Amino acid sequence: MVSPLVALGVSIPILAAPMAGGPTTPALVTAAARASSLGFLAGGYRTADALAEQIAQVRSEGVTFGVNLFAPNRVPVDPEAFRRYARTVAPEAETYGIDALAIGIVEDDDHWPDKIDLLLSDPVPVVSFTFAIPEAAVIAALRAAGTLVVQTVTSAAEARLAAAAGADVLAVQASAAGGHSGTLSPQHIPAPVPLTDLLGEVRQAVSLPLVAAGGVATPAAATGALHAGAAAVMVGTVLLRADEAGTSRPHRAALADPARRQTMVDEAGTSRPHRAALADPARRQTMVTRAFTGRPARALRNGFTDRYTDLAPAGYPALHHLTSPMRKAAAAADDPERINLWAGTGYHHATAEPTGQILQRLASRL
Repeated sequence: MVSPLVALGVSIPILAAPMAGGPTTPALVTAAARASSLGFLAGGYRTADALAEQIAQVRSEGVTFGVNLFAPNRVPVDPEAFRRYARTVAPEAETYGIDALAIGIVEDDDHWPDKIDLLLSDPVPVVSFTFAIPEAAVIAALRAAGTLVVQTVTSAAEARLAAAAGADVLAVQASAAGGHSGTLSPQHIPAPVPLTDLLGEVRQAVSLPLVAAGGVATPAAATGALHAGAAAVMVGTVLLRADEAGTSRPHRAALADPARRQTMVDEAGTSRPHRAALADPARRQTMVTRAFTGRPARALRNGFTDRYTDLAPAGYPALHHLTSPMRKAAAAADDPERINLWAGTGYHHATAEPTGQILQRLASRL
């Protein structure tokens, strides 16, 4: 187990990853802590005030927890490519009365300064970063405030940069992970290096404690990552159906049973050829796509990924803001074909049960 986390009272080396956009809730983070693990509130896409409310909720439970932030790493979108993509996906948005052509290019920083100010003025036990490595001064300030700093990396080269910046622990994320890749170079799709191999490469590059992430969904996978040099593992996809998760209903259904996705599509009146395509077992696989946000992310295949993955330009967060209204409307309408069904390669192991039971089962062979 990572010694800094042991000092925080963490005894089960199976951590609950932050999942932005709704799946991670204060209840899930609290449940992880009560199972002797550690959960991370997902600060991405939240204002500082909204994050402060969640921190207060978890803190009131008297448990140890972490907070994850998206460190700014903009991928500027080509304006013409953005407009072309907006025209391409406009019919999808129009399904819900949304005018995609009226949505301009947004290149924001996800309220970064405000959230750093919050975490320095009201420190939490652990803070993790993904998408980019913060300035060394930010990391030093957090550490001086008593916060353990965890940095997501996807290669040995990134691990060296994170170590040089002063991170305490590295979260080593393999390409099998669900949702956004934490790569520092999102213009490129990360190579599909197996998690155990990636751990070996990073272990040779740095001496910091490592937390393994990406495709860990079974007790055997967790044990394998620990034997490969990780001091702990972090899981996300396997918690998407947990009782305490805030995962949307169509996302839960898609993870639970591809046949249920088929039923939902039938009820929506989808064409017979399209229904036949969705019944294809290949559609049950995950894939890496930029179609929803302009940044590489692994999701279950659906109609949107099939139609637009090859057409989407790189451009984060511009594409995220472009498709966000459509995705929210689709989720509310139980439409699984126009939402980002983030999922890692082990998604079929996700179960509907309490978070604590899932984490304890993953630790059963340790």
